Amino acid sequence: MAQAAEKMAQILPPTPLLRFAWRDARVLAKAESLQPMGAFKLRGAWHRLTALSPDESRAGVVAFSSGNHAQGVAWAAKRLGIPATIVMPADAPRLKLEGTRALGAEIVLYDRARESREAIGERLAAERGCVLVPSFDDPWVIEGQGSAGVEIAAQLGRRPRRIVIPCGGGGLSAGIALACPDAEIVVVEPEGWDDMGESLRRGAIVPVGANPPSTSCDALMTTRVSPLTFDVLRDRRATGIAVNEAEISRAIAYAARALRLVIEPGGAIALAALLAGRVPAEDDTVILLSGGNIDPQALLEHLDLGRATC
Repeated sequence: MAQAAEKMAQILPPTPLLRFAWRDARVLAKAESLQPMGAFKLRGAWHRLTALSPDESRAGVVAFSSGNHAQGVAWAAKRLGIPATIVMPADAPRLKLEGTRALGAEIVLYDRARESREAIGERLAAERGCVLVPSFDDPWVIEGQGSAGVEIAAQLGRRPRRIVIPCGGGGLSAGIALACPDAEIVVVEPEGWDDMGESLRRGAIVPVGANPPSTSCDALMTTRVSPLTFDVLRDRRATGIAVNEAEISRAIAYAARALRLVIEPGGAIALAALLAGRVPAEDDTVILLSGGNIDPQALLEHLDLGRATC
């Protein structure tokens, strides 16, 4: 984890750790939305791609993502001169598609409802002789995401009491759990997509059920977590919380008004848990704001929905 943090420190300053008051507590928000490509995913991508051999770098990488991991891999690949192919759902937010394409990556679109992005990515990597870079099911990626936890501890001068983290596949939360072993880890997911939380409650991996509800959290639509991330979070005694769409909109509106930050739905979900009272409002609690890549029209809709409750 220390090596990943050192790598990040060589190319970018730490993202801000912002203090704000909520009820009677002084809470902190780690603004990963202010990364150059708008999300924490740059950390894992940079750590993984800088570990490639010269031959692997020449051959290139393949990744699959709805957008933030896509942009993280594309950003790192462009800076390192590595060819990158990204498998993305055809219904991914336009901002994320355009951002990935602008960074020079080749995009291969797929139907989220009928096709497997993992299968497509594995096939492309095999055909092209590329390295596959998963979004969370990879030790290098988990270590890279954990550099956020190293930064938090350094910025605070100590490890925090509690860290509340958005969760899709669990790469960020597993990495931070490893970096901050003394902190209470709380993962937050959208209602109906809370497979990590349910898995932690049952002590075994449970996939998302059939016909899950629609969610604005495109970055967190993972139907099954990996043994790698689950094992870390189970061993660290992490707990899981689910929030609804109205609570997510409220968090987006609050972040815009109180923190002056644009946060996407999946990036605001940990804040939503705090504002809804699902996480205790206590001093020394850190909230991860994991991404800010949201289409302008979607942002306006969430602001309208959330404004009344802020």
